[in-house]
Amino acid sequence: MKAYPNLFIAGLIVSSRIFSQDIAVTHEVKIYKSVDGNELKADIFYTAETMKNQQNAAMAFFHGGGWAYGSPSEFYTTCERYARKGFITFSFQYRLSITEDGTVPNPDVTLVECVKDARSALRWVRENATAFHIDPGRIIAAGQSAGGQLAIGCALFDNINEESDDPDISPVPNALVLFSSNLNTMEAWADWLMGERRKEIWSVSPYHNLRPGMPPAIEFHGTEDCMVPIYILNLFKEKTLAMGNHFESVVFEEQGHYYGDADGIYGKYYNEPVLERTDEFLKEFGFIQQP
Repeated sequence: MKAYPNLFIAGLIVSSRIFSQDIAVTHEVKIYKSVDGNELKADIFYTAETMKNQQNAAMAFFHGGGWAYGSPSEFYTTCERYARKGFITFSFQYRLSITEDGTVPNPDVTLVECVKDARSALRWVRENATAFHIDPGRIIAAGQSAGGQLAIGCALFDNINEESDDPDISPVPNALVLFSSNLNTMEAWADWLMGERRKEIWSVSPYHNLRPGMPPAIEFHGTEDCMVPIYILNLFKEKTLAMGNHFESVVFEEQGHYYGDADGIYGKYYNEPVLERTDEFLKEFGFIQQP
């Protein structure tokens, strides 16, 4: 485990803002799934240059918010950054456990429904790989907090699938990038959201469904995280490494669940040094070509 104590000092088409490089990014919105009266959207980002290629890598992001809050917009600037690096990027909406009047939880939406949506999203990306100019063997799932649990769930929770999904299309990503990810759902908030279906909570717990053959993964975590305590990461890492999986952890001393600047490019999630370290991981596994 590596610690970095001082790292943080340092069809609808719309135009996205350009904040770092003079490369235009197209932002497209499509419906990837309709379920229970909900039309779930995928925000897609790419450049004209990338679309000239046929075998691009893809990154699919799932936002945090405890399965009840949050928005795909929290990953827009990250999607733009990686679009400029040659990826086709996605930020996915999924059902949240909150009612129209703002009451939490929504008894009709538990962690199980959130996982179903994430797995549907990855299947949709792979099914439409040719249309998006994506190599179906180079798809990365990424997420923050609850979104990290959903990203891992695409690789682990084989028995949780929407009935309308095509089981012949794999939702398993080829790599995982995780930020303060939930790694074990045996906790009070998740139990509360599960309600009368709490017996199903084991089926959506990453720690309790670990197995050999996982995609390579990297997790960023603060030592003072009060939502996912650091010991949970340590136990998860020990177990997955013992199974022969590749799992890197980058630990930030004296940082909490969020380790970014609320006024920064990437909001409270993280900052540029975190994504530069992510780049190193992606280069290691061939998702970013070495110059």
